[in-house]
Amino acid sequence: MKIRILLVSFMLLLFLSPSHSQNNFTLSGYIKDQQTGETLIGATLYIEELNIGTATNSYGYYSITIPQGQYTFKFSYIGYQDQEKTLHISTNQKLNIELAPKSIELNAVEITGRAGNHNIENTRTGMVEMDAKTIKTMPVLLGESDVMKSIQMMPGIQTPIEGSSGFSVRGGGTDQNLVLLDEATVYSPSHLMGFFSVFNPDAIKDVTLYKGDIPASAGGRLSSLLDVRMRDGSNKEFKAEGGIGIISSRITLEAPIKKDKGSFMISGRRTYADMFLKLSSDSAINNNTLYFYDLNAKANYEINSNNRIFLSGYFGKDAYGYADDFGMNWGNATLTLRWNHLFSDRIFSNFTLLYSKYNYQVEINEGNPNFDWTSYLENLSAKYDFTWFLSPPTIIRFGLQSTRHFIQPGRFEVSNQTSDFKVSNNKALEHGVYLLVEQKANDRLNINGGLRISAFQNIGKATVYSINKDFEVTDTTFYKNNKIFNTYIRLEPRFSARYLINDKNSLKTSYSRTYQYIQLASNSTAGTPLDVWFPASEYVQPQKSDQISIGWFRNFYNNRYEASLETFYKWMDHQIDFDANADLMLNDQLEKEIRFGKAYAYGLEFLIRKNEGKMTGWLGYTWSKARRKMPDINNGKEYPANYDIPHNLNLVMNYRLSNRIGISSIWTYRSGAPITYPTMRFKHADSSLPVFGEKNSARLPDYHRLDLSIMIKNKRKPHRKWDGEWHIGAYNAYNRANAYSVQFEEDPDIPNKMNAYKTVMFRIVPSITYNFKF
Repeated sequence: MKIRILLVSFMLLLFLSPSHSQNNFTLSGYIKDQQTGETLIGATLYIEELNIGTATNSYGYYSITIPQGQYTFKFSYIGYQDQEKTLHISTNQKLNIELAPKSIELNAVEITGRAGNHNIENTRTGMVEMDAKTIKTMPVLLGESDVMKSIQMMPGIQTPIEGSSGFSVRGGGTDQNLVLLDEATVYSPSHLMGFFSVFNPDAIKDVTLYKGDIPASAGGRLSSLLDVRMRDGSNKEFKAEGGIGIISSRITLEAPIKKDKGSFMISGRRTYADMFLKLSSDSAINNNTLYFYDLNAKANYEINSNNRIFLSGYFGKDAYGYADDFGMNWGNATLTLRWNHLFSDRIFSNFTLLYSKYNYQVEINEGNPNFDWTSYLENLSAKYDFTWFLSPPTIIRFGLQSTRHFIQPGRFEVSNQTSDFKVSNNKALEHGVYLLVEQKANDRLNINGGLRISAFQNIGKATVYSINKDFEVTDTTFYKNNKIFNTYIRLEPRFSARYLINDKNSLKTSYSRTYQYIQLASNSTAGTPLDVWFPASEYVQPQKSDQISIGWFRNFYNNRYEASLETFYKWMDHQIDFDANADLMLNDQLEKEIRFGKAYAYGLEFLIRKNEGKMTGWLGYTWSKARRKMPDINNGKEYPANYDIPHNLNLVMNYRLSNRIGISSIWTYRSGAPITYPTMRFKHADSSLPVFGEKNSARLPDYHRLDLSIMIKNKRKPHRKWDGEWHIGAYNAYNRANAYSVQFEEDPDIPNKMNAYKTVMFRIVPSITYNFKF
């Protein structure tokens, strides 16, 4: 009965809404790239006569309902030429728009993306947006453009360890970031132990990071949402692009399935260090293995004006091996099947089926017996999202999602034995339902209010241990297969507001509550591929975070410059940490190693950014503090989190010398990461053992480096389809010896004296890459 009343009320609201007036009509359609047919995310439509507008959603769709009359519609997207249409609106109309990119020379230095005043007009705080063109202009390690490292250059995002693709957002852990590729979860978004990300920029269309006001449609992580969207592929003509670098090469192919109706894109990347190893005459070297690869694929097809389907996938793997004695590999796989459907010009829906998997394997073949260690995590999800363009002032978003988690923490097999050791599997269900209302209260005030209801259920077959205050197992409970034996239901309110002071200034604020039901068991700041995910349970409460953000946003000189100043405070409950000597690998009683407590973080973020002209780039600075307090760690005293970096400064600059030559630079500075040093040593038998001081009471030396690159385009020739460009760069150009870690060793000549030695990961690293397209 309650459901019927709700449905009747919903339909009555639709019927009585202002847009149902006889004199109101809807203009809707898609905004696309003229050259490729790719939809443009966040492109804007503005009607000057009514002083209203709207923006396209994640699939390039827009809808706006207005009174009958004749109007001039202006369609805009940074990096593209504006387009104006004068139309007389007297019926519902569909209008698809194709915007032409600006000149190639301008694109090389212009930061592309949403409308020029998007940062002023939108309601969200703590949002970072980038596209592939911006990412490709930045100098990076070994010439490999990298989504994650580009994101790390923005305020509020910390990376305490050099080279790592892992990142901390506003005092959160590296496992507290939800990373999505075409809506599918990527659990380990890095290659080569964290030095490269899994995202091939040639396959990426759009990247958005939400640091504070996470959309109500997403949940399951405390700190951030990194939403990465793959390109659809050109539905106009066949295209190819790629690159040949020092450590890897890549190729991307795209073409229409049927012109203007559907397309596909396939992109591959592989390193080839192992191929050079085989050239060595030393058998200890030429039998080794060291490589990673990525494969991205996507296809889409427009069935009719109301229905469109997408199928996309990612498959990646890392492999390392020492001859036949030792081998290790790990990788991700994702699949996404989506169906876009228009119930009407004003109701857009997207139904999605998702599959994600992360697995690793370690083989030891030296000696007898041999060992084989495997682990994997697998998800299967279904979700249904709706966008209801109720009227120009009101947009309603709602939907639901359900996910089945399966975690195999570890299986250890020994040759010549009939049995093996296996850590118990973890099975769980995670659900979410949400409603978000985006309301333009008046010309100055926008309010977004939403609620997400999340639920998490543990499922048997399971063995659950009861742990006492001394972290000892006191009882064991067994649950049958597929029995739901534990359930959490949590409310996650989300709120944001924007007050427009004038067309160049706005104030914003937001509040969000998030819960996290699965987390990573790791004792490493940088993380390793062998870290284990584990779920909330009867013993492990879901992690909780509340965050408040306030910001001032300002544009200058016709939106060529933008600036922002944001402050945040975040407090977190049921936080998880581990003792330094915790046993995390192949531990069937992991609960004994877990310590619980609270955490908080606060800070100030400043950004000034230049979007157009010969010189573009940004300056970002973060001052922040992140603290944790666990009753059973550090004698119950508060201590800095591993990712507590008080000062972080990044300067990114791109300068066009001519139509063919451009230079780019990054200078980054940050405070040293927290570390625990030994304060004394004591003798035990013939050994000298360290006694460590308070947790994270010291710091590594401050970190800074300069990266440089120069881009030289081939001289253009008439009627030639081939375009090429050279990228020559240097990572850590002034050869700074930044400390990756510090070790202490006893002086062999002076008794009781300890010497400190720092490990340096990278000095100056040159690179050269040739990129091409045709």
